[in-house]
Amino acid sequence: MLNQSAAAPIESKPADWKPTIVAVVCNWCTYAGADRAGTTRLTYPASVRMMRVPCTGRMSPLFVLRAFEQGADGVLLSGCHPGDCHYVQGNLFARRRFTAYRALLDFIGLDPRRFHVSWVSAAEGGKWQSVVKEVTAAVTDAGPLTDWGKTNGHAPVEIPAPPAPPRKPVAADEAAAISKHLRELAATLLQDKGVSMVLGYRPGGLPGQMVPAFVTRPEDAALLGWSERCHTNLAVYLAGAQHVTGKIAVVVKQCDARSVAGLLQETKIKREDVTLIGVSCAGVEVNDQLALKCYACDGDAAAICDYTVTADGVKPGAAASGAKRAVAADPRDAQIEYLEKLPQPERWAFWQEQFNACIRCYGCRAVCPSCYCDSCITEKSQPQWIPASIDGPGNTSWNFIRAYHQAGRCAGCDECARVCPSRLRLDLLNRRVAMEMEQRFHYHAGERIDGAPPLAAFQPDDPQEFIY
Repeated sequence: MLNQSAAAPIESKPADWKPTIVAVVCNWCTYAGADRAGTTRLTYPASVRMMRVPCTGRMSPLFVLRAFEQGADGVLLSGCHPGDCHYVQGNLFARRRFTAYRALLDFIGLDPRRFHVSWVSAAEGGKWQSVVKEVTAAVTDAGPLTDWGKTNGHAPVEIPAPPAPPRKPVAADEAAAISKHLRELAATLLQDKGVSMVLGYRPGGLPGQMVPAFVTRPEDAALLGWSERCHTNLAVYLAGAQHVTGKIAVVVKQCDARSVAGLLQETKIKREDVTLIGVSCAGVEVNDQLALKCYACDGDAAAICDYTVTADGVKPGAAASGAKRAVAADPRDAQIEYLEKLPQPERWAFWQEQFNACIRCYGCRAVCPSCYCDSCITEKSQPQWIPASIDGPGNTSWNFIRAYHQAGRCAGCDECARVCPSRLRLDLLNRRVAMEMEQRFHYHAGERIDGAPPLAAFQPDDPQEFIY
């Protein structure tokens, strides 16, 4: 559930200060309801600036971010009641999106008095009057928004360190055995099974380094290897591999296989075009420590795999490794819980300090299998939704919108956090959104290859306790 911590103290403000509130409203219901309020001479505060869109389903989180970025003190989204949408289902899809970015706004520490959602029909001029009064009172109580992209003066927040890892990384002899079987399987697939390329890992130029390998000849399969340094999620190469003739075999850890399932679900690749080689993974190391994502993972190959490679050999399908991997609670969950218990201003200061350190290298985008758009939102200039400058407001918008785009899609490989040169805790943002999808919609990314992701679907009884 969303954090209900105390809001920020009322900021000092001029006696004549009045809030600026952007209201993004549906053309067919709320806008007509506001018009009815006017024609029936109902009075309400003149603090709302309306932006009319065809449907609630057209409302993007980018509208909210840009409003705050450009000086709004509060934002109101409003449209037709569920079941009354002029386009039948637009508001039902929008309701789920509101859920995701409300959770994100709360998690990064935005004062909850600044963001509101309501249903107002064309006949409810009186309700529009009361909604505007209530929203204006809440935003007035919150005061001017002067710290968008700033740390608001609070001292840096330290989150608890994770507990000791539940298990040790793979032993050298086990890694050598897995590497041997991987090479043999790759050579066989390239020679006899109609596979034109094997994506795997090979030793890099630095001691212990493992880098992606693209093997197309059976004799080159000898390059392949395996160790606890096989970090890269190789699924990132699949969405752009349409030019490759023939089937591609890819080596996947359990978390990587979830990314492949997501690409299959979103029809970026076809199941008949890929062969999945699951590896019995004891966990990967990051900075000589077991990666946080590996604490709760048993290391067995995912059910989607065509082959499983263990130290004992190659098995068809998703066979269990036979080795009992010690697992523990995901330490990111405890860190998220700690942040959500902080007062809202401190949580805001933590994330603004994180975002201000971003250098906009877009390494997070480059390593993510889900970031496959031909043209990223950051590259659009007409209109320019994400400022190109490396500053607090632009960085906040970029990191927020990327986390939102991962809702129901992030497989938890944590590659974005690993490659970030500024060490931003992007994994916590992604994990928090994933928890929201699990708690509200019982959806776990990467568990299925059919159906629709949670934000591309809806249920008539989806929760909406935060909507007026």
